[in-house]
Amino acid sequence: MEIRQLRYFVAVAEELHFGRAAERLAVVQPAVSQQVGRLERELGVRLLARSSRRVVLTGDGERLLVEARSVLAAVDRVRAVAGELAAGRAGTLRLGTSPGLGERVRRGVARIREHTPELTVVLVDGPAEAHAAGVRAGEIDIALVRGPVRAQGVQVVELWRDPLHVVLSADHHDAGRQAVPIAVLSELVLRLPERSTDAALHDAVLAACRLAGIAPRLGRPVRSVEDAVVEIGLGDRAATVVLGCAGDVTPGVVVRPLDPPVEVPGHLLVARSGGQDCLGALVSAFA
Repeated sequence: MEIRQLRYFVAVAEELHFGRAAERLAVVQPAVSQQVGRLERELGVRLLARSSRRVVLTGDGERLLVEARSVLAAVDRVRAVAGELAAGRAGTLRLGTSPGLGERVRRGVARIREHTPELTVVLVDGPAEAHAAGVRAGEIDIALVRGPVRAQGVQVVELWRDPLHVVLSADHHDAGRQAVPIAVLSELVLRLPERSTDAALHDAVLAACRLAGIAPRLGRPVRSVEDAVVEIGLGDRAATVVLGCAGDVTPGVVVRPLDPPVEVPGHLLVARSGGQDCLGALVSAFA
């Protein structure tokens, strides 16, 4: 979903006319129709009822209009909030993060620094529970965490979902599939990181196995993903599961999505006192 699609949808919803919406947006009418159509297809719902005489919002369209306006207002607040962050605490943003989130952190901070180049960012590593407590206590400003989060006094907003992929030996009988059935994990030794290291991935995999009615045999904990992948490629009758997918970059192994898909949610944690404008701006930066 793109911000542009939401802007075009809001314009049509408020004008109830594609031509007037196009004039308001200073674009050609086909572009408006195209972007709104893409939004509907991506969401899988019909937002507008069109006829040769009029355009009206559907029930789903009315509900989305409220949220779309909120998102667009938040986007417009990014510059202001970045300035507020820089003005407070000598221009320091204390950001709780976790392993594997480096690119998202870099991209989000870069967006804020476009308008506040003097902002100093201090990264604080730790588990989700510690980050939630830190945000609530004011010890850190915001946090990005993976997995389910239960935290009183903290706003928790889902920003993304990471698909899980299984790493198999290239000679496994299911290695040629586009997606590997999760039941395959019951045939091999399943190697996962210790829960204390990566609770989100660990819990998501085992929950998916329980849902599929299988009980995989757990092997040695994964302390180095690179080492585990090499061992699997050398013929170790095992499998591991990783977040995201970098492709089949190691000889002897394949990396495939699970079937059915398994995902781990990623969340933004921010103090409830931050206000909706601040929340929306941070969502826009780090989503």
